[in-house]
Amino acid sequence: MTKQIMIGGVPVGGGAAVSIQSMCNTKTDDVPATVEQILRLEEAGCEIIRVAVPDMAAARAIGAIKSKIHIPLVADIHFDYKLALECVGQGIDKIRINPGNIGGEDRVKAVADACRERKIPIRIGVNGGSLEKELLKKYGGAAPEALAESALGHAALLEKFDFTDICISVKCSSVPVTMGAYRLLSEKCPYPLHLGVTEAGTPSMGMVKSAMGIGGLLCLGIGDTLRVTLTADPVEEIYAAKKILLAAGLRQEGPNIIACPTCGRTNIDLIPMAEEVERRLAGCTRPITVAVMGCAVNGPGEAAAADVGIAGGKGEGLLFRKGEILRKVPQDKLVDALMEEIARLP
Repeated sequence: MTKQIMIGGVPVGGGAAVSIQSMCNTKTDDVPATVEQILRLEEAGCEIIRVAVPDMAAARAIGAIKSKIHIPLVADIHFDYKLALECVGQGIDKIRINPGNIGGEDRVKAVADACRERKIPIRIGVNGGSLEKELLKKYGGAAPEALAESALGHAALLEKFDFTDICISVKCSSVPVTMGAYRLLSEKCPYPLHLGVTEAGTPSMGMVKSAMGIGGLLCLGIGDTLRVTLTADPVEEIYAAKKILLAAGLRQEGPNIIACPTCGRTNIDLIPMAEEVERRLAGCTRPITVAVMGCAVNGPGEAAAADVGIAGGKGEGLLFRKGEILRKVPQDKLVDALMEEIARLP
């Protein structure tokens, strides 16, 4: 089990539930726009939010942003340690840095001392695209071993200054490299791990990469918090993260929708029907399993574990609970009947 740290009021590691993070794409010094986006992310289920701090104007906006939101706020710092110190003064909940790019050890110590005094954790964020040249040469590129060694070296530097409230990420755009690096770290250090596949891409491919990399690690028992990175509205990252956690069996909130892939026996237009069910259940937080099946002959049997479901037939379909048929329903009323039955579930 990993060490537990507190990011604001959210525990990370030490057996705590895997938390969902995202990052704003607004200009941080535009406080109204940043707050508006964070509030949307909160509503979607985001539990920790990070903002970019490229300059002092962004750092000085942290206090105003924090006063208007309800989840922990993380500052993303590169190169200038003074930005980290300003964010600490503004009441930030966590700092994300790469200790290797903010200057000499005296500057790392200054950040570590300030964070220790305020009980603010630090995430060491190692990225496959910005590894130290000597490690790239040693391992012939951004190999899992290079990412892990870089992270452990940065952790040792913080430890040198008596700072151990550490979280680590080792992200790469390659799923196998990312998974390999996290597996190495899980064996070699006690710190909680922040999972992610960086630069995963648009939702269509990014979701696949993230489900493989993040979901695969979670199924191995590795990972304490995560961010799905998508080239999209950050709200989409939250929906994707929730689906990954649901599929990995780590969250029960919200419906698990199962649907058959269709075949030659299908007599209804199943694909839009399944999409409509998913859309109408988007705001549902109940941990239920809902089936949308294309064949009335064996649909209820195949989806016997579902709390409630529908199976299509020619001109009509079946409404069922736990595999038991309740009644026949006209095809154009199937989804409405399903939603009504869901409302009746205890």
